[in-house]
Amino acid sequence: MTATMNKPMKKLLYVPIIHMEADLGSVAPTINKRSSQICGKERWNRHKKAVSEFWDSIANLFDHLNASDLKIYQDGLMINGQLGKKIIEEGARRGSKNYKIILKLMEKGAKIMKTEDISLLREEYNNLIKLSQTKSVLERTLTYIGYKLRKNPLMKKRDKFIAERINETLREGEAGVLFIGVYHNVLPLISKDITVYEVKEKSKVKAYFDELIWKKNGQNFNQLAEYLASPVKIVNSKW
Repeated sequence: MTATMNKPMKKLLYVPIIHMEADLGSVAPTINKRSSQICGKERWNRHKKAVSEFWDSIANLFDHLNASDLKIYQDGLMINGQLGKKIIEEGARRGSKNYKIILKLMEKGAKIMKTEDISLLREEYNNLIKLSQTKSVLERTLTYIGYKLRKNPLMKKRDKFIAERINETLREGEAGVLFIGVYHNVLPLISKDITVYEVKEKSKVKAYFDELIWKKNGQNFNQLAEYLASPVKIVNSKW
């Protein structure tokens, strides 16, 4: 057997996150109101229940996973160390299930990593604030078009930065977990020597959002919502 084949693996758990209101800060009430208008109140309430159940299934996975020396890469986390820990603690206090999971992992020995570029995050946040504050239909439409035009190049820059952080900091024999929004496209940029395990299939989570917004098929929406809430299955021997 060659030395290359004996080389310790680099492993990464991929969690396509779905944001809760507690994750959205000051823009949460506005986004919740407009999302309810777009999706319909009943559908939006079903969505919030599905998201809560989704995070419960993710939490159950990590409750039974060895977290010692695990490296955590989190969507939106632009700093590590004590200040990064305070950000996670504050998010957990606000009720973010995502951050509550991370806090428990840290208590078991996991380490948070600087994941994002603060200047890119600031630009994204300013775009969201501007979008949430528009009033007239015309102004909202023009702002949304501008946001969409800026978002794709900005998202690509963020994805490139995140992938580079993982590729540079995940060492041989180490394991990491990436909590990232489903519309990010980081995985194709991950180094080939890192084995990726999808906790939830990205394609199904994206399909769920399509059904939520476009209301194509009620049965599909319910089936995908059930998939989000279903127990996570990862073969322990592989991980």
